[in-house]
Amino acid sequence: MTRGEADALVTGLGTALGVQTGLNPAGRAGLAVETGSLFLRYHAESADLQCSALVYKFHAPPKPGILEGFTAEAQAGTDTGGGAVDYEATAQGLFLTRTYQRAPHPQQFVVEMKRLLKASVKWNDEVVPRVAEKVFHPR
Repeated sequence: MTRGEADALVTGLGTALGVQTGLNPAGRAGLAVETGSLFLRYHAESADLQCSALVYKFHAPPKPGILEGFTAEAQAGTDTGGGAVDYEATAQGLFLTRTYQRAPHPQQFVVEMKRLLKASVKWNDEVVPRVAEKVFHPR
């Protein structure tokens, strides 16, 4: 995917979500909408677009077992909105991430990003408390 294709996808997504955005000079964009937060990054070296919907922002490094609990949820079939569970240590955030190597149809991209955002909100509301309960209060 070219940077121009990635920028067009990001700009179109912003328009569909009612916000004005596009890739900045570093190839990044962020969207905060009612349904969550989405971070997009174009990687020139691999020519792909990484799309990450925030699930949870940690205030300290995650306790042992937490990240494994989230991975287990995904493996058990909890809807990830088409993304993969992704912990970014530098951002101290848990994300659902989807990477595109080829540009999808713009309308398909919007549908898929809305699905990813919806799943991230559900994970924040339901999965984070469930995993925390299992890790901190095992039966």
